[in-house]
Amino acid sequence: MENLNHLIVVFTAYVIAAGSPGPSTLRIMGVAMNHGRRAGLALAAGVISGSLFWGLSAATGVSALLARYAEALTVLKIFGGLYLLYLAVRAARSALTSDWTTSNGPAREETPPSSIALYRHGLIMHLANPKAVLAWIALVTLGLGAEPSWRDVATILAGCAVLSVMIFAGYALVFSTAPMIRLYRKARRGIEGVLAAFFGFAGLRLLTSRF
Repeated sequence: MENLNHLIVVFTAYVIAAGSPGPSTLRIMGVAMNHGRRAGLALAAGVISGSLFWGLSAATGVSALLARYAEALTVLKIFGGLYLLYLAVRAARSALTSDWTTSNGPAREETPPSSIALYRHGLIMHLANPKAVLAWIALVTLGLGAEPSWRDVATILAGCAVLSVMIFAGYALVFSTAPMIRLYRKARRGIEGVLAAFFGFAGLRLLTSRF
């Protein structure tokens, strides 16, 4: 029972950390509403892969080693901040582009990126986030004792992997539904404007933050 309660605490912390609004979840929402379920799931798969990579790294001590060297985190911070600013510029350009309609009525949508490109985009976005490294270190520290067994490590990683799929794929599925797509088409410029502001703020904050 004690182990079960401990796992509940760990998994609850992961759900809050992964499911709360952030660059990854908001980007999945935007792509799913704009390009549909398949695109949203491809992006989510990249984010999930990046999350699991940092989870394995934290469990094996690699990310803890990275955290000890300020230079490594500084490089990640700069790369991640610049990438978020790149996303902000893209969202701002989309927000400033007026809808184009034909005589048939429907608005023209940009050609959706390939699934591989979206997967790579999600992977880079998560790997370049130094806060993901620190969050996993904190989570593993919380979940594992001084002398953790491989069973403990496997249980936590497997549970977080399942939760990661449920959270990020869930965002893609929910926001690719017909009502959400209609909402995006009606309020596209406003939604992209909000995303641009968020990504810009997050990017600048990451570049100026101290760990």
